[in-house]
Amino acid sequence: MSGVTIRRARADDVDFLLELITDEETRPFLGLPGEVTRDGLLEEIERSEREPQSFGRFVIEAGGERAGSVGFRLVNERSRIAEAGRFAVHPRFRGRGIGDEAVRLFQRHLLVDLDLHRVELQIYGFNERAIAQAERTGYVREGVKRKAYLKDGEWQDAVLFGLLRDEFEDPA
Repeated sequence: MSGVTIRRARADDVDFLLELITDEETRPFLGLPGEVTRDGLLEEIERSEREPQSFGRFVIEAGGERAGSVGFRLVNERSRIAEAGRFAVHPRFRGRGIGDEAVRLFQRHLLVDLDLHRVELQIYGFNERAIAQAERTGYVREGVKRKAYLKDGEWQDAVLFGLLRDEFEDPA
């Protein structure tokens, strides 16, 4: 699919982001700390603008329409390591390859534009679709954190993935 872009979220994206990450089909797959609020998302957007090298909330667009979101936070400044997360594609845009293209654009932004050394992911063990996407888009499976996170009253494994700058195949 062409016409996929990513850009930093703006204040006028907050209602779309809130709808997306609280959607019944999306929320179970996201590792969200507590209740997500409009004010909390606005704070994240402001932080993304204020600290672009160390934190980001992004909107995925397809054909000029908001189609999803993704984010990152710098977890080790000295070693230039970021953790990516909160990746979601709106249900009406799924199944068209938009997610894979957005992941590659995001990888490029982090590893090339921001000159990071490593991007890490943690994906719930039950999220087979996200695990398959991580593998398809070049992430390397590095292990499993067994029963690492309490989600809806049950302990869940986290599958760990990493991608190094010298492993990234830049499509540009």
